[in-house]
Amino acid sequence: MLYILLFIILAGCFLLGMTMMRIGLFNLSGSTMEIWLQKMTRTPFLGFLAGIAMTVVLQSSSAVTVIAVGLVSARILSFPQTIGIILGTNIGTTVTLEFFTFDLSTIILPLLLIGTVLQFSKNLKVKSSSFIVLGIGIIFASMNGFEWLSGPLANIKHIDNLIYVMKDHSVISFLIGTFLTAIIQSSTVMTGIAMSFLTVGTFPLETGIAIMIGANIGTCATALFASIGAGKEARQTAFAHIWLNVGGAILFFPLISIIANFSRLLAVDPNTQLAHASVIYNVVCSLIVLPFAKEFGQFIMKLHGRKK
Repeated sequence: MLYILLFIILAGCFLLGMTMMRIGLFNLSGSTMEIWLQKMTRTPFLGFLAGIAMTVVLQSSSAVTVIAVGLVSARILSFPQTIGIILGTNIGTTVTLEFFTFDLSTIILPLLLIGTVLQFSKNLKVKSSSFIVLGIGIIFASMNGFEWLSGPLANIKHIDNLIYVMKDHSVISFLIGTFLTAIIQSSTVMTGIAMSFLTVGTFPLETGIAIMIGANIGTCATALFASIGAGKEARQTAFAHIWLNVGGAILFFPLISIIANFSRLLAVDPNTQLAHASVIYNVVCSLIVLPFAKEFGQFIMKLHGRKK
């Protein structure tokens, strides 16, 4: 029970670190992000680039999608303008996972100390920077904690049975990734946890990829909740996000072994392999749809009702 409680605490710390980093980056970028987004959605390709850039800055595909839903609800953007943004968010979030593959364990304490000291500054930019530094420190401390905790957790009978089932049943891994991500509201955190467990060999890469694909669908819950009561076009934006990830899962789920084998050719470390697999999966999914962004938008409007 103690180890499960520690797991929940570490997950909360991971989420806190992501949130702090996001706050710091958003404060530094200012409200110009939304203005810039309006200008960058004239074509699906420009929206695609804007979605990637904003997700890299805000460290959350869900946050960018929620912003897009809000702008559509306020009639600043139209639903078709958000298609490119949505396609770009899934790629932008993979940059964070690649960042997680760096070993910063030796500077975790300095990061936490520097971030804490900078918190006392009255300068807004310095204080925002302190959130970023603290967030990075907390994230990597949490990941180290997950690596240490994976051994004790695997010795718990019920957890060991679950891991054993996940190793042989990708569907269960996929469902767990979807469910847990819907709860914690971050596919990056869920995949980051999977990366930590992969590092110590708790389960194979194929299981991690199944969790990652499920996490991509689970993160859609945030935008769906944000679209409630926000108007038909805003709901269509949320549904487009869902269908993109569901379509990708249907298309690539049978190819998990191929993605895993290709990722193993690109890196040696299991956590890096999963990060690369996420890049491959999300880039291919988005690039397949991007040339047909207009048709994809029309499909969503027909399926979920055209604006009157």
